[in-house]
Amino acid sequence: MAFTHALVGAALAAPVVAFAPELAVPAVLAGMVGGLVPDVDLFVGRHRRTLHFPILGWALALPAVALALFAPGVATVAAAVGTVSFAVHAGMDALGAGDEVRPWERTSREAVYDHLRGKWVEPRFWIRYDGAPEDAVATAILAAPVVVFYPDPFPAIATACVVLGVGYAVVRRRLPPVVEEFVG
Repeated sequence: MAFTHALVGAALAAPVVAFAPELAVPAVLAGMVGGLVPDVDLFVGRHRRTLHFPILGWALALPAVALALFAPGVATVAAAVGTVSFAVHAGMDALGAGDEVRPWERTSREAVYDHLRGKWVEPRFWIRYDGAPEDAVATAILAAPVVVFYPDPFPAIATACVVLGVGYAVVRRRLPPVVEEFVG
């Protein structure tokens, strides 16, 4: 669920919020954006393949983190948090269901594509599907520290993510017929 990915990106910025608050806003924004960017492949290319890199994403993230540690600044810290969030996204997708309209039916064995090995990673179903009740709970848990400790405007954004995520979870299983009619 996009809201969960965004809040994981915000959570990855927690050390910056705690130890370099002057860099918090760009770090949290970069984390949230980095957590959402892989899903652009819903519209361009093949979802969970074109912009999802469960292994290779770390080849970008780890040097960015090293650079931020040795030369901390707005750009380097934001790049580090954003690229780590980007890399974590694909791993999170592998922990859920496959990329299918009705993921609770478990008809797909393709959670996310591993470009390094040239094969699909199978879904783990730790969270049964995007928008499952446990996904909404994860979103709420991730939002809690953002609401309590993060600077404005992030508490409001986190609250909105929870409200929208719970709403999505309520209607998720009713969406396939709507999607099928819309897409054809």
